[in-house]
Amino acid sequence: MNQYDLSGQTAIVTGSARGIGFAIAKRLLESGANVCLWDMDGDALEQAKEALNQPEKVHSTTVDVTSETSVAAATKDTLQRFGALSILVNNAGIAGTNARTWEMDPADWRRVVDIDLTGVFLCCRAVVPSLLANGYGRIVNIASVAGKEGNPNASHYSAAKAGVIALTKSLGKELATENICVNCITPAVIETDILKQLTPQHVDYMRSKIPMNRFGKVEEAAAMATWLCSADCSFSTAATFDLTGGRATY
Repeated sequence: MNQYDLSGQTAIVTGSARGIGFAIAKRLLESGANVCLWDMDGDALEQAKEALNQPEKVHSTTVDVTSETSVAAATKDTLQRFGALSILVNNAGIAGTNARTWEMDPADWRRVVDIDLTGVFLCCRAVVPSLLANGYGRIVNIASVAGKEGNPNASHYSAAKAGVIALTKSLGKELATENICVNCITPAVIETDILKQLTPQHVDYMRSKIPMNRFGKVEEAAAMATWLCSADCSFSTAATFDLTGGRATY
């Protein structure tokens, strides 16, 4: 049951062809919003759009969040389709390869930081002017518990997600009097197909760090994101919302 009314609002969700991003897009759509799916994977985007099965309310555009030009073009395309913007969910990201910091390939470091942190900056930079013109907005950035705790063998991902938390706090304070709330979510492991790529031993190890003894569900991430995207979230901004089953409590 969707208790939030997002009718008449338009949301951009990056990295929304699958996983958490798709679940968030679906929940926003069910809550009444128009949704624009942004993703690098054009074929997966089309499949996601077809799965949502509301062509009058769903638009999609292929975008590289690391490219200022690509993000600007996608923003223009979305505005042409729906006329105004009120919600941005920055979900696009990658984990990168695992390595100890001193053994990490600098190219891999740059790629992860470019997508996971600079991509969030570029999307905010492109969309905020439209939110200001609209006189209302909600921005939700998907960070990670790794940004709070720092995961071993993932310093690039941890650093990028810590950057997303700090960017959220800075932007939220800059927009605090503009009727635009900016918040981020810090999930632990969420149950997606990526777990199938890991050994059962590693999956068990990750689960053991979560007091609830289970992984999060994409629907739970979507539920939290939808509240943060709603008008009901009116006195929370520049904040970090935990989604870790008790792993992180600050």
